[in-house]
Amino acid sequence: MLRTHRARTVRGTVARWRRHGRRVAFVPTMGAIHAGHLSLVTRARRHADRVVASVFVNPLQFGPGEDYRRYPRPARRDRTLLRAAGVDLLWEPRVRDLYPAGFRTRVHVAGLGDVLEGVSRPGHMTGVATVVLKLLDVVAPDTLWLGQKDAQQARLIEQMVRDLDLDLTVRRAPTLREKDGLAWSSRNAYLSGEERRQAVALSAGLRAARARLEAGERSAARLVAAVRRVWRAHPLVREDYVAVVDADRLEPLARVRGRVLVAVAARLGKARLIDNFEWSPR
Repeated sequence: MLRTHRARTVRGTVARWRRHGRRVAFVPTMGAIHAGHLSLVTRARRHADRVVASVFVNPLQFGPGEDYRRYPRPARRDRTLLRAAGVDLLWEPRVRDLYPAGFRTRVHVAGLGDVLEGVSRPGHMTGVATVVLKLLDVVAPDTLWLGQKDAQQARLIEQMVRDLDLDLTVRRAPTLREKDGLAWSSRNAYLSGEERRQAVALSAGLRAARARLEAGERSAARLVAAVRRVWRAHPLVREDYVAVVDADRLEPLARVRGRVLVAVAARLGKARLIDNFEWSPR
């Protein structure tokens, strides 16, 4: 596995692969690599000849008082895991590489970046769009692989790619979960033992909402209530939001009539966790 912090090296390597007819997939990460990231790499390997991954803890997507400085950065472990998973090129840009002195540009996807996480974490989605566009400009992949756990990010990036006519395909992989249902997340490492036990309330609440949908419930308010009933039995779970939105526009719904995204965010101790599922009527 080739490893570099230089954009010039990434561009040159990818250009050489392309001259030999290789298809390139890209998996961007913030590091603290876990099974969810590795599942993206596995899928990328199946559908491309070469895989590029990046590790960059993006300061633009952290707000004041958030966990930028304490976000886990186990660099050696990340490199070992990504190498074993089959990454061909690991790009580890430094903050000054992507945001040199005087950097002023921001990428804002109207509407999609202003709801859900955009309300709870102002500026977060603009930071995501900005860094992903910069990464894509350097890597220029055929395929970009993202995870469903970060559904809003994935939807926002899909829209950005479409609107800016970027020549690539965005693919989503399903959320990977631990045995008890908790979605894999780098922030799971913040949880104490009891917080970790109660964190399963996020996925359990979503399963309750899905069961109601499958049984014919179409009221968004009742679906939200189904999640909250589960959470009431887990007192360490502090709700940030429980939302039922249109899966494409991310606009809140009163009633389910088409494809929807049921999304949740909650805090447990120092950790803020998100989860979701998409559902379409048969």
